[in-house]
Amino acid sequence: MLGIMRKYKQSILIKIVFCIIVLSFVGTIFLVWGRGDKETGGDFAAKVNGTKISFDDYQKSYYRLKNLYEQIYGKSMTPEMEKQLGIRKMALDTLIDNALIVKEAKRMGLDVNRDEIANEIAKIPSFQKDGVFNFDQYTQLLRANRMTPAQFEEAQEQDILVKKAREKVKERATVSDQDLQQAFRKQNDKVDFAFVSFSPADVRSEVKVTDQDLTSYLQGHQEEFKTPEKVSIAYAIVTPAQFSSKVTVSDEEAETYYRKNIDRYQGKGGILPFAEVKDRAKADAAKQKGAREAYEKAADAVNKNLKTSDIKAAAASLGVTVNETPLFTANTPPAALADEGEVIKKALFLKQGELGGPVETAKGIYLLKVIDKKPAAVPPLAEIKGRLTQKVTDEKARELAKKRADEALAQLAKSTGSVKTQETGLFAYAANGTIPRIGTAPELMEAAFSLTTAAPTPKTTFKVGDRWYAVKLKQRIELNAADFQKNKEQIRQTLLPKKQQEVLEKWLKDLKAKAKIQINPTILAD
Repeated sequence: MLGIMRKYKQSILIKIVFCIIVLSFVGTIFLVWGRGDKETGGDFAAKVNGTKISFDDYQKSYYRLKNLYEQIYGKSMTPEMEKQLGIRKMALDTLIDNALIVKEAKRMGLDVNRDEIANEIAKIPSFQKDGVFNFDQYTQLLRANRMTPAQFEEAQEQDILVKKAREKVKERATVSDQDLQQAFRKQNDKVDFAFVSFSPADVRSEVKVTDQDLTSYLQGHQEEFKTPEKVSIAYAIVTPAQFSSKVTVSDEEAETYYRKNIDRYQGKGGILPFAEVKDRAKADAAKQKGAREAYEKAADAVNKNLKTSDIKAAAASLGVTVNETPLFTANTPPAALADEGEVIKKALFLKQGELGGPVETAKGIYLLKVIDKKPAAVPPLAEIKGRLTQKVTDEKARELAKKRADEALAQLAKSTGSVKTQETGLFAYAANGTIPRIGTAPELMEAAFSLTTAAPTPKTTFKVGDRWYAVKLKQRIELNAADFQKNKEQIRQTLLPKKQQEVLEKWLKDLKAKAKIQINPTILAD
């Protein structure tokens, strides 16, 4: 199963199925390995109508879900992948859902008897020996997870209750004859469109831009044109080498350094004894001691000259020279500071005329003073008129292209005007939304197979790429009524799971809308 899902994980159908599996798998974790309790203070992930979901329950849910995704994808989740998939939010949402479902299940009059609990527990492979439930194995495993049988059985009771409630709600789902006909049409009908389209490039020559347009656009998009903050600094660098040659290191200090950094002294046979690397350890310790002394001296020089902001006096006390830079931005630092991100950050943080540091980098320890600072600002209109005109023209062209398509749709619907159309030719429904002569347009594809000769135009135009399309049904090869009746029940069974999921999702959405839910903001902060 995992192999199949890995192979086809880019398939839309697999993604939908996978999502349902994941939510079902993770949804009851807090019920199985821990349970929410009434608010008593302390750490919590969320509170749902006064019931607390503990941080511990959330962590278990999160790591279990993360592990499942790693099994599906066959590799470890990077922080970027986790964020893209929304694993943390998914873990918390499913815990919240189930807290709501447990309460609603009781209101619905659902309950669980002892036999049902016993049967479910007996099915769990971890509690079986040679395929049969083993009580000793059951109690041992629970002890290892710091749970009593009573706690686990209560959690299992709630787990079953959640499943019962979900199934009860799914029973409300129905598939109408209209749904069946539409699904059958998608499988068997073919349609032909007349269409007209407009892109910004088609109407760009019609666009007129006034100074008022430019001013209005600039007021609403100042961040797009604002010049970045600029700064120029004076700086001096103190290198640890200036002090390393002057410091002394005793044998005891060298051995202490060796023991704290023992992994640095590896040989072919493992860790080298101190006696063999004594000179090397002493030199390394001297470098560290020199770096520490350099930093302390630099900090002392800054503190002594902080009030006067005299960087030249501070540099002179350390025996180094002062350099100056022209104005630069965070993204365009001078060549000498190109790789010194921390120095640039500090420079932009300091006020004009302020002395700062020390800032330690791989090159050395910096002292710096802001000579000049220019805040971010929007340039005068005259300076950016060309770029601004381009932006406004692009926006107006997009708006005009849509307007032209809307006007064409109105004419197609009324069969008036002289709209010059093109044709797609007959095509069948495609799940990927590819329409001949138009391109990939899933929304338009769905609309296409809901149109009839009595209602041949959709209510809206459709954007595909950078073009807006107005369409009208020209021809439709209708379904075969006899074939429809023959396949009706098979289609119903195919559509039913999706309908059930839609009903379940709406039910949960309504429960959440009525509930009082408080989420600990630190949970999803990352």
